[in-house]
Amino acid sequence: MSDTTVASQKMWRRLGWAIAAAIFVSDQITKWLILDLFSDSERPYFVITSFFNIVLAWNRGISFGMFGDGGALAGNLLIGITLMIAVGLSVWLTSVQTRQSAVALGLIIGGAVGNVIDRFRFGAVTDFLDLHVLGYHWPAFNIADSAIVIGAIVLMWESLFDNEKPLTKKDGKVDNGGKTPGA
Repeated sequence: MSDTTVASQKMWRRLGWAIAAAIFVSDQITKWLILDLFSDSERPYFVITSFFNIVLAWNRGISFGMFGDGGALAGNLLIGITLMIAVGLSVWLTSVQTRQSAVALGLIIGGAVGNVIDRFRFGAVTDFLDLHVLGYHWPAFNIADSAIVIGAIVLMWESLFDNEKPLTKKDGKVDNGGKTPGA
């Protein structure tokens, strides 16, 4: 790999980790603020706009509360699966080839770790963003959920439309780190 390629890869890897850290910290701070807000209030929600409320909801399942009635075993299984996914994505981030992948992986890792911390602390994920239109409410979500969805969309977009070229050698061939294909 050329020096420029290695430098770019390191820069993108750092970018991915910085995004993961920023998402994790912002997710945990907002959840702490929401828990504090609702601990001092008798109100079930706060109206922000005609289509947006702040609520306190506990999600024991995965997306949209699916599998939320499985008890402690299901909660521990979700923690384990999420941690395995976060580790796998972290390994992927160490060899990231594009800026979009670094950003997407950082978003997903930061969000996944933020939600795992909630599961460890409370046995459920703290959700608080409530969007609604004409009486129909989207399931409540949080910063981590938003980051995971945006990261997944970026990865899908990149895989479908390949907006950014992967890191290459000067001769135009993709560098595979000296590995023989299939080895």
